[in-house]
Amino acid sequence: MPKHITYAVWRGLFAVLIAISLLTNPLQAQSLVSTTSTDRETAVPDLPDPLTEDTANALISRLSDSEVRALLLDQLNAQATNPDDDTDEIEDFIYHLTSGAFAQITIALQRLPLLVTEQARAFSTFGNFVGTNGLLAIAGYFLMVLLGAFAIEFAFRRLIRGWLVLPPRRADSQSMREAIVPLAKRLTSEIVSVAVFMFAAAQITRLAVPAYYHPFFMLVGPWLIGLPRMSAAVARFFMAPNAPDYRIVSATDTTARAMVFHMFWLGMVIGIGQVIVPFNVANGVPVGETRIGAWVNFAVHLYVALLFWRYWSESIDMMRGGYNDLSPAEDWIARAYPYFGIGVALATWWIVNIVVSYENFALLEGIPQYKTLALLTFAPAMDTAIRGLVRHLAPPMTGEGPVAERAYVSTRRSYVRIGRVLVFGIVLMAVASFWDMSPTTLANAGVGERFAANLMEFLLIIAIGYLVYEVVSLIINRKLAAEMTASGYDPNAEEMGGGDGGGAGGSRLSTVLPLILGVSQAAIIVLFLLLGLSNAGVDTTPLLAGAGIVGLAIGFGAQKLVTDVVSGIFFLIDDAFRTGEYVAVDSTMGTVEKISIRSMQLRHHRGPVHTLPYGEIPKITNYSRDWVIMKLRFTVPFGTDPNKVKKIFKTIGAEMMEDPLFQDDFLQPFKSQGVLEFDDVGIVMRGKFMAKPGTQFTIRKELLTRVNKQFEENGIDFARREVRVAIPGLDDHDKLDEADKAAIAAAATEAAQEMVEAAPGAGKPGD
Repeated sequence: MPKHITYAVWRGLFAVLIAISLLTNPLQAQSLVSTTSTDRETAVPDLPDPLTEDTANALISRLSDSEVRALLLDQLNAQATNPDDDTDEIEDFIYHLTSGAFAQITIALQRLPLLVTEQARAFSTFGNFVGTNGLLAIAGYFLMVLLGAFAIEFAFRRLIRGWLVLPPRRADSQSMREAIVPLAKRLTSEIVSVAVFMFAAAQITRLAVPAYYHPFFMLVGPWLIGLPRMSAAVARFFMAPNAPDYRIVSATDTTARAMVFHMFWLGMVIGIGQVIVPFNVANGVPVGETRIGAWVNFAVHLYVALLFWRYWSESIDMMRGGYNDLSPAEDWIARAYPYFGIGVALATWWIVNIVVSYENFALLEGIPQYKTLALLTFAPAMDTAIRGLVRHLAPPMTGEGPVAERAYVSTRRSYVRIGRVLVFGIVLMAVASFWDMSPTTLANAGVGERFAANLMEFLLIIAIGYLVYEVVSLIINRKLAAEMTASGYDPNAEEMGGGDGGGAGGSRLSTVLPLILGVSQAAIIVLFLLLGLSNAGVDTTPLLAGAGIVGLAIGFGAQKLVTDVVSGIFFLIDDAFRTGEYVAVDSTMGTVEKISIRSMQLRHHRGPVHTLPYGEIPKITNYSRDWVIMKLRFTVPFGTDPNKVKKIFKTIGAEMMEDPLFQDDFLQPFKSQGVLEFDDVGIVMRGKFMAKPGTQFTIRKELLTRVNKQFEENGIDFARREVRVAIPGLDDHDKLDEADKAAIAAAATEAAQEMVEAAPGAGKPGD
């Protein structure tokens, strides 16, 4: 039997025994409520270990009523004095987040008067310890070490001076490598030079300075000389104050020089804080006595906040990176960056106060707050670097035209988003490393190991899911653009519908890919969301059960929807239509503009859009598949030589086959089909050509123009329709008055109208 069930059983038995004893002796009830001294003096029996059914029966068999009451009171008191651990953790965390952190600020303000006096006492103690001669000796040794180390560094710089000077950059150069490599060489050279200086200073100190001065020299050198110079070197890498052609971050020369200057002094302020605290401890001033570390920390964060305030517009320009094609979201992020920078400065300062309220001073030994500030301060540089790398590393544009251009822009933005997610993840991991954040450390801090682990797993799964989402979208969109470019299909082009219907469509793959993209994106979202929730401890079984119920409801209550979906799948398998093709469904005609899993949209060449569910399509007639034959009719007057017309048609067909503008669009040249018929106007001649779908209308326009020109040059007229009205008995037609002419004109108009109405195809839409 499980242990917790055993405890519950025996507590129930104890309660029953007490109830029986209370009913049999009311005085015992009074004694239980009042908890007399006799009961308090009764020894509480120990529970057997292990507590099994046999040991529990043996215990009950030998307990008296008073011992039962004592055991029950002991269990009740234990529960009363041990409140819920989770509630304690939450309340404790809220206290340190608010009142505890604020209390540290209050303490620092209260001890501000001690800052001057205690710091003076530390300096006085140090002065008394070394004496006047000792101070002079320290100054002399310090000057000797500096001069010697700088001399060695100067000699080293002479050896590598080629790496310290940026070569002239061509004005037309757009290669990211040409900018990064010289900057990286200079940064490496400066860091190595500082390291050489520090190593030389350490060796000179070890050889020429008395041993009891070594700790002071080893403390001052790295923090007050090494750190500021390293900070300035990193700032010069990004800002290139004297070489704007190499500048990674978008900034003016004035702003670039100012940033390098401020980075140096920020490093100096941080270094002062790291030197003064151990100096005070060594000279009799405890760490928390003056709270000078808190004031230095406040000064650094205030410095950063004031930098964002002073260079507000400049920081926005840095985040924009000099690009004019930013999306609205990117522009909003750029405008919000100064707020973000100030917020980060204030947040990290407050986090330090929270850590101090926990008295976890060991966490601050690695100055994680300053590392976090430095990492987030250079966010514009990282974002600009991502866009620069994408500009030079992204695959070149495939094909030509607006479709290829849109695909190229979309591809670049996808690469930028993927790069940003990766950099964001790296930044989060680095910040977590700075603050020693892991499930174990969070558990030790009272957050709870299970909660911390679940939270980190959830965020990791969601991040991976987003990357998969972007990568799948990128691959499918690139393939779709390649297919559309190869087929020459542009859904936004004005003439893609063919003007009169019958335009060229996209490939079969370009028709199916949008559906695949939508289904893939939806599947990725659902899959990774369920995985994330499952790993976060959320029971996803009810969600899956609910989805199954919804599926059954759709199956039974939406059979028409299922019919549409299944019919659409088979239409796509049969390749009955493609996006951009001109089709007819019964009397509905139009260009396939959009397809979904349930329906298709046809846009008529006059503008209306028809939405047709797949289940209601009995038959599809496709006018744009593979090739198109167009036949043209020309009526010439009676007496025209048909052979002469045939030669003209043959000449025009040969000329257009040689024309670079049209030769790739023809599948068969334009040629005459001879005399088609004789009508009451003249001789009807017909010609035809075979072309690629979507090009026939441009070819037809050019053909009509050339035929008209050749007819004029060869003296051939187009036959004109005439209406003759015979009026019996009207022999003297030269003496008609105006009334007779009006009557004849009315009769002729009526006759012409009757002929038009009787003509084949009269009155049909689109004629």
